[in-house]
Amino acid sequence: MDRKDVNEKLSYFIRPLSFPVAVKLLDPEDEVPEKAKVPSRDLGHKLMACQAMAMARRHGRTVAIGPQDNPCAPSAVGLGFVDPDTVDRPPGFEAEGGKELPFGKYAHLLYAPLHSAAFEPDILVVYGNSAQVMRLVQAFSLGGKHVETVATAFVDCVDIAFVKESPAPCMILPSGGDRVFGTTQDFEMIFALPWSQMEECMGGLEMSHKMGFRYPVVSYLNYEAKLPPFLDLEQWKKK
Repeated sequence: MDRKDVNEKLSYFIRPLSFPVAVKLLDPEDEVPEKAKVPSRDLGHKLMACQAMAMARRHGRTVAIGPQDNPCAPSAVGLGFVDPDTVDRPPGFEAEGGKELPFGKYAHLLYAPLHSAAFEPDILVVYGNSAQVMRLVQAFSLGGKHVETVATAFVDCVDIAFVKESPAPCMILPSGGDRVFGTTQDFEMIFALPWSQMEECMGGLEMSHKMGFRYPVVSYLNYEAKLPPFLDLEQWKKK
């Protein structure tokens, strides 16, 4: 689907507070787009994947993170930037169910706001509140498709990257690092889906919108409220 069209529909149906983000996992032979910032080269310091995501969705920047950029050990191992056989993991940092990308499979993770992305994404990521994420889930569930919930609460950058490896829409619980370093707020959740399923998602949003499911949620207001005595006009009237 056309990226501009998808962005406009998300703005209309979901109204996210930050930009939807296009994510692409670059193979070793792929070139980093010219306008993308590589932190160690262009910013003079390293940057974690959650920070790159935040720069894309909050500042509108295009950022590419590679092995030389990411100082976060669990993220670097999980994204396949570091050979897991070369690290000594502290207790509690075992791979979550073996959820690690193969070492060296990808050279960079590329993040850009959808409205200005100059590449075809592998994954679309939307941060939103629970009602906004509900609408994205409904785009699939009302058509009979299951949406997976990923709740490791640990390196959500890896959870997002795995959407390419196991292409299915999923609702992701933001991790601790994303909250500390990526500015993710207490009320935010993550919805990620393969770009290959975008047409299905947009169709589901339109269909469910016509059914009456909306964001902002349409509260029922056509009733006469029972007021407490201190607010009731009848109680205020002089006897």
